[in-house]
Order: sequence, then structure tokens, then C-alpha cells
Amino acid sequence: MASSDASTSSGSEYQVFLSFRGPDTRVGFTDFLFHSLIDAGICVFRDDEELRVGERIDGSLQRAIENSKIYIPVFSQKYASSQWCLRELVQIMENTSKSEGKKEILPIFFDVEPDDVKLKTPLYRETILNLEREKKLSNEQVDAWREALMEVDAIKGWEVKKYKG
Repeated sequence: MASSDASTSSGSEYQVFLSFRGPDTRVGFTDFLFHSLIDAGICVFRDDEELRVGERIDGSLQRAIENSKIYIPVFSQKYASSQWCLRELVQIMENTSKSEGKKEILPIFFDVEPDDVKLKTPLYRETILNLEREKKLSNEQVDAWREALMEVDAIKGWEVKKYKG
């Protein structure tokens, strides 16, 4: 795991938690974002290892999510194909809703449209259906993923393609 060494005045271990699918954006966009935030003195959590497939979010990862104040999910073409990304997003949405406005989500749409993430197009919708069929996942788990993705509907994010450079 890589994280910045900056300390926070609030006592939180991290100020920002980055959620992204490594093969899509780790080299390039997410790496640039991570280093830019650190250079600005922001304490950032970014996982540097592929996570094991399993039913529960790893304890250190869950603590990083719980202790962060700002969440930046980087939605990419294959974000929804990662059970880990979807589990992180569910945890992020839960933490944000119970924080009473003390935590924020700042979504970034990298090479996808907000409608893809909101399940209004086939991209994420079919990916989740395929995961559900192939992995024989519970309806409860898949419904939580869908709900978390659709909750992003109420959050204004950045569409990378709209920005030059």
C-alpha cells in the first residue's frame, strides 16, 4: 500500500481515499492525481497491490475508507468488473450517508459517461449482470452494488473528457 506521509489535523489517518480499477487508470491518470494531491500536502490512501478476491473488504482497507473524509472514485470502462471496486463503493456510500455531511464523494468519470455509472446504459449494467451470472453472487450483494452506483446520480462529478490537458 502506498500512502502519503502527511499527517492530518483531524486525527483521521487519511484525508482522501482513491477508489479505482488498477489496470484501467493506475499508470497515468490515478498516479498523476495521487502525486498531485500529495504535493498539495493532502494525505491520500491508494492501494498499490492487487487485492485478493473474497467476500469481505480487508481490515486495513476498510479502516482507510472509514477514516477518510473525501472519497474520489475514478470510474473507468472496467470499474464495474471489479468486485473489490464495487465493494469499496458500497462502503464509501454507507460511510458518506452516516457521516451527516462530514464526508464527501468527488466522482471522476474517466473514459465513461455519468449515465454509464448510473446504469442507464449497457456498459456497467451488463457487466454487473455478467458478474452475477458467472460468480453466482447473491441478489443482496448485487443489489447493494447497483444501489451504490445509482446513488452517484445525485453527486456532481468531473467528466475527464471535458477538460483539456
